Amino acid sequence: MAVTEQQVLEGLKTVNDPEIPVNIVDLGLIYGVKILPDDKVEVTMTLTTKGCGMSYQIAMSAKQSVLKVPGVKEATVHVVWEPAWTPDRMSEEAKKKLGVG
Repeated sequence: MAVTEQQVLEGLKTVNDPEIPVNIVDLGLIYGVKILPDDKVEVTMTLTTKGCGMSYQIAMSAKQSVLKVPGVKEATVHVVWEPAWTPDRMSEEAKKKLGVG
């Protein structure tokens, strides 16, 4: 069975920003998921700030979570800074949890 974007997003929901008690999907840090031939997955994401000291750890955790999705053979995570992240990208659930609104 082919890997789906939804499966990858569910896997990414297991990764939290270490400084914020919300997963990276609900924070709005995931800009895109591409399912490529041969069960390869490419994720484009950002971080809340450019100076985030946990950027490498978050990106590696994202990659590892994608590799745990059944059927994924290879994963690449690209961290981008454009467009810049804003709290508007957060899910309603994340906004409620953090009291943003």
